[in-house]
Amino acid sequence: MSSTIETHRLRLEPLDREIAALVPSERLVAQRKLGAVFHNAWPSDDLRDWLASVAAESPFRPYAIVERATNTVVGDVGFLGPPDAKGQVELGYSVVSDRQRRGYASEAAAAVVTWALEQVGVKAIIAECEATNTASIRTLERLGFQRGDERNGVIRWRHVPG
Repeated sequence: MSSTIETHRLRLEPLDREIAALVPSERLVAQRKLGAVFHNAWPSDDLRDWLASVAAESPFRPYAIVERATNTVVGDVGFLGPPDAKGQVELGYSVVSDRQRRGYASEAAAAVVTWALEQVGVKAIIAECEATNTASIRTLERLGFQRGDERNGVIRWRHVPG
């Protein structure tokens, strides 16, 4: 999954090390290299801080969610790194507030989950969301994740192939 992934309404563009490093401080350069305009609310502060630490050129990386109709980055989806010792990868995603409730998170996450489950060494996909985030709960349920334990207001989820 190191190249662009196309879905019905979205284009998922890989955020490689070079682009990830440019996003926080060189927005215009990063937009030009990615080939899409950044929504003014993207990236979130959490993602911006994390992008600076993206070091590995692993296929298990974050991707920009580009709304094809407007060629605008409206969110991100991907994995927090390669499979761990148990063969698990952790899924993360976000969509800017004015593009939420359009099914973009589900559409983008379904594409990367399908890809990940086809990769050698991936035995499960895990995710977390706040117990109050009903939209994310619905997204993970739709994608076939099984609800796990809840601690400190955060629910753990697991998706196993088969």
